[in-house]
Amino acid sequence: MTEPLLSVDGLTLALPEDADRPNAVTDVSFSVARGEIVCLVGESGSGKSICAQTLMGLLPPAIRRAGGAIDFEGLDLLALEPEAWRTLRGRRIAMIFQEPMTALNPVMRIGDQIAETFEAHGVGTPAERRERALALAGEVGLPDPARILQAYPHEISGGQRQRAMIAMALALEPALLVADEPTTALDVTTQAQILKLIRELQRRRRMGVVFITHDFGVVREIADTVVVLEKGRVVESGSAEEVLTQPRHPYTRALLDAIPSLDPAGSTRAEDQIVCDVAGLTKTYASRSGLFGDTRVVHAVKDVSFHIRRGETLGLVGESGSGKSTVARLVMRLLDPDRGDIRIGGADLAGASGSALRTARRRVQMVFQDPFASLNPRRRIGLSIADGPIASGTPRAVALEEARALLELVGLDPRAANRYPHEFSGGQRQRIGIARALALKPDLIVADEPVSALDVSVQKHVLGLLDDIKTRLRLSMLFITHDLHVAAQVCDRIAVMRRGEIVEVRLASELFASPEHPYTRELLAAALSLPPRLQ
Repeated sequence: MTEPLLSVDGLTLALPEDADRPNAVTDVSFSVARGEIVCLVGESGSGKSICAQTLMGLLPPAIRRAGGAIDFEGLDLLALEPEAWRTLRGRRIAMIFQEPMTALNPVMRIGDQIAETFEAHGVGTPAERRERALALAGEVGLPDPARILQAYPHEISGGQRQRAMIAMALALEPALLVADEPTTALDVTTQAQILKLIRELQRRRRMGVVFITHDFGVVREIADTVVVLEKGRVVESGSAEEVLTQPRHPYTRALLDAIPSLDPAGSTRAEDQIVCDVAGLTKTYASRSGLFGDTRVVHAVKDVSFHIRRGETLGLVGESGSGKSTVARLVMRLLDPDRGDIRIGGADLAGASGSALRTARRRVQMVFQDPFASLNPRRRIGLSIADGPIASGTPRAVALEEARALLELVGLDPRAANRYPHEFSGGQRQRIGIARALALKPDLIVADEPVSALDVSVQKHVLGLLDDIKTRLRLSMLFITHDLHVAAQVCDRIAVMRRGEIVEVRLASELFASPEHPYTRELLAAALSLPPRLQ
């Protein structure tokens, strides 16, 4: 037997005294061999990311070592001084972060950021660094590498940003790669491409990989070994095949049971009344490269038409850049369409302005993807929910009482109205976002990727809540997602978008059983699904 590349033995990390439990992780042990991918799996708060931060020497000062050891190539990582970490980090251990847009410097070109990795470790001349950055960009599959290296992060897609992050992580050919939820926010086709890329590079370079995820579809696709964490403790570990097909611990089985399948849940009985009618919606952007450069025209949304009946959920699916979120913003009138009609509950949103637009907007409300970013961190959540009704003329006391009732409706304690957003978990904050969207008693809810950042068990509860509220209040919903598993569970009909156009609209059961458009078939083929036994 060869020595493992990484060995974590009895790791215990203590939390501050006022935390909800004594330790972030307790007696965690696992090892990673060269050429092996170990997946750490669990819900939010299970200790996965704390383990990743520890492996990179990035633990917050408030968390302290209370026991255990981490051996990497003969070094005790928990005993390293800052100078030793600066030498090791990037060269021997590297990390791919979950959200590349926040991890990348927004005012530096992509090529400069990749070359900076070499510069930080004193490798090569400036010309050699640029040459190696170009080679890395090609190796990770970035299209037109020379152009991409001259671009800023906001000028490339999410999948391209993630590939750039991978290039930075692999620049100095590390022995260990730590990947913290690197595909969570990506659509199914881009996710499949990134997972395939990581697997190929790992095999070619014989790296050890610690891959952190809450998605068992990703686990099946990439893992050799799985370690399941619950509240900071390892409850099960073994080969990917064993854990996926013969889970022993109740917690592992509960996580697997929470995974949505690609079998549609079945359509609800919608009423004949059309609540939302969109016809010929078009939005075009024009940009110019430099003062005398050519004008580039992008058709973000091109002649999009659909309708939603009362009590019905229409799903809008497609890859990043397909135009889904632009349609959502147009329907909300957060963007002005170039042309087209938007009628919600009989009100004309496309042509309304001023006070007429403010009145019409009450008929449509939005549940955002990131509830923490959409809630004011300095405002109590009761007031955040009541703000809309108060602005529309409802007395403050009445609006706050209605806010408490809405909190109870979404499964939270009404007394929580006096708490701040940071005092809630991710799933609870999304419930608050739903309550806020219901405060103005809208006809239509626009849900833009409302569960993409949640782990599978919380996701299941939030989806169930949305379906229950929709049925009880006879609401209509435009549900935007890149996750076909989620779309199958909540949508009555599904519209597939590609390059700003709707290429197919059908009942969910018909679309999943026999997709007609080649693009729809491509999306379904890329959707990661578990073996039939686990479905």
